[in-house]
Amino acid sequence: SRIGYHIPMFLGFTIMFLSTVMFAFSGTYTLLLIARALQGVGSSFSSVAGLGLLASVYLDDSERGSAMGIALGGLALGVLIGAPFGSIMYEFVGKASPFLVLAFLALLDGALQLCILQPSRISPESTKATSLSTLLRDPYILVAAGALCFSNMGVAMLEPTLPIWMLQTMCSPQWQLGMAFLPASISYLIGTNLFGILANRMGRWLCSMIGMAVVGISLLCVPLATNIYGLIGPNAGLGFAIGMVDSSMMPIMGYLVDLRHTSSYGTVYAIADVAFCMGFAVGPSTGGAIVRALGFPWLMVMVGVLNVAYAPLCWLLRSPPAAEEKMAILGQECAMKPKSYTPKEAQRELPLTEESDGEAENVE
Repeated sequence: SRIGYHIPMFLGFTIMFLSTVMFAFSGTYTLLLIARALQGVGSSFSSVAGLGLLASVYLDDSERGSAMGIALGGLALGVLIGAPFGSIMYEFVGKASPFLVLAFLALLDGALQLCILQPSRISPESTKATSLSTLLRDPYILVAAGALCFSNMGVAMLEPTLPIWMLQTMCSPQWQLGMAFLPASISYLIGTNLFGILANRMGRWLCSMIGMAVVGISLLCVPLATNIYGLIGPNAGLGFAIGMVDSSMMPIMGYLVDLRHTSSYGTVYAIADVAFCMGFAVGPSTGGAIVRALGFPWLMVMVGVLNVAYAPLCWLLRSPPAAEEKMAILGQECAMKPKSYTPKEAQRELPLTEESDGEAENVE
């Protein structure tokens, strides 16, 4: 918020480039742990800045949803290519090869940012950001953050536990361990791009509620698979449903600060990224302990039921109330519908000045 979005995003990719090179040449657990931590720092820089940049550029709600759907589709494309590419390159070329390719791509992206975004310029936001503590006390922002956390927690628990379960029950070769996530990545790519546009028409709260329910049902079906082909349906449903939730909740975060706080987006997307990361932090750490104590099927039952139980809370986002000062501004400008988070209808723009009022009479 203070220096703009371009510089943090460029720094993020610089840090990720260094961490990727460390992955390629690290041979000890300590160095790999440091590389992973650096990767997380770089990722947080780029993801928060990228989402905030999109929210500040696309002020129209439907356009913002479409833009974020495309951006999340980029995330899906990385996951789509990463898991099978990494497992195949590791199997047939060596450990360092996928990371060197990734480092080259990060370097290329950094060069494109230098040419297009010019990250040397400091361009702070025009409005002062609402404090983090104020946003964390907003129940509607917490509901949206919880949906992001719990829906992504399912796939976060699958990533470390599903390959082990496949080795134990299916005797799968190593190259299949990454390929098992391919259906989820493809469907996530489809879901984010499709519902980036469609969610605004059907209501993002409804899209998120359906998505979380489908996440839960898909997770319950995962332990029923007896081979890699049996995982295609549940994983595809899981990826598609998470795409529904992510492509709905990310624009809702921007909408909520527009409606209830100041229109500065860095802090609220930091909360969204923390919620996303909490799912990926709590998921693997608790998932391994639950698998050891109760087994993989019970883990899927627990996180699946959690998602189904949380889904009705998305109804609270159907018509979040605006702050009093925002209600006055929205009543004058008719910029958005404050009482219902549903598709916008064509509205006549009210004149804001006497001059514009006179122009309207002349037109008539």
